Amino acid sequence: MKTLLALFVVFYTLPSLAQRLVSPEIHHDHSVTFRLKAPNAKKVELQCEGIKETGMKMDRDTVWSVTTGVMQPDIYSYTFIVDGLPIIDPNNSLIKYNLLNTVSQLHIPGPNSLPWEINDVPHGQVHTVYYKSAVIGDNRHFMVYTPPNYDPLAKPGYPVLYLLHGFSDNDDAWTSVGCANIILDNLIARGQAKPMIVVMPLGYGNWKIITNGWKGIRNPEITLDSYNKFRESLFTEVIPQVEKAFNATHDAKSRAIAGLSMGGAQSLYFGLNAPDKFNWIGAFSSGEIRNIDERFPNINASLNSKIKLLWIACGQQDGLLANNQKLVQWLKSKGIRYNWIETPGYHSFMVWRPYLAEFLPLLFQE
Repeated sequence: MKTLLALFVVFYTLPSLAQRLVSPEIHHDHSVTFRLKAPNAKKVELQCEGIKETGMKMDRDTVWSVTTGVMQPDIYSYTFIVDGLPIIDPNNSLIKYNLLNTVSQLHIPGPNSLPWEINDVPHGQVHTVYYKSAVIGDNRHFMVYTPPNYDPLAKPGYPVLYLLHGFSDNDDAWTSVGCANIILDNLIARGQAKPMIVVMPLGYGNWKIITNGWKGIRNPEITLDSYNKFRESLFTEVIPQVEKAFNATHDAKSRAIAGLSMGGAQSLYFGLNAPDKFNWIGAFSSGEIRNIDERFPNINASLNSKIKLLWIACGQQDGLLANNQKLVQWLKSKGIRYNWIETPGYHSFMVWRPYLAEFLPLLFQE
């Protein structure tokens, strides 16, 4: 599929290689012009978060273009639909890599107060740790953020957030798209969040969940097998490596787990069933958890004495809102304390970046 997509892009856009177009072009009023040279195309449309699908027009130089209205400062995902087939913008190096659907990104800069804007503050580092997973049977890696002025000998060490990505994302999604490291840099510099280590592992325990495409995540047996193997790898391989290689504290009160979509469902599934591992849990637009009573067999009000924070949020236009509302009503019936947040928005990093910025200051506050 990727080879066919590459050939398609070359066929439709090869003439543009001689002269690079400016796309996207952000104007002073924050309207944006998108351009694509595709002389062989019959129809080109723009699909961009935050605006309705927009038809593009071709000029005499066979350049298709469209100018949007004013757009608010944020980071948007977009694609061109060329004769029915989505392609990335060949003139834009800023992309959102995805295992099933890579798209382009548009960053409209905003004020320094936006948590994902890079500011003149001390910055942490993002490390890549490679390992062979005996549980899953492959070679993989996980990303680790260490905060500014990280001290490998500091006592008592740093608390750790295990931050999980969504379905079809890679383990770098929270840094390359979610700006988790930038958000933490800013919050720590402002004194709004504690310095912490953030671990971002690859969340697939069974690769059929990806190789089968959307049928994989919709298959209950494959999904549960993937979750269970990933959990075992996280508990027996990733966490021990982190606590050996980094100056991380080793107790549940200093461990948090959170994630978006699939990662949100995993965070609830892993965290609520293991309060001895995690005392802080966050779920952003959580994916569906089937057979709730079966997945959480020991949930009752006694959990409130162990879990310091259970934070669940979802966008009001998200297709998963009803599933999340059902889950929190079930938690309420079990006497579980939780924070439930609904905000305007779809199933998008435009929702999850603000969620992360709101969630992080709550962690590890005694």
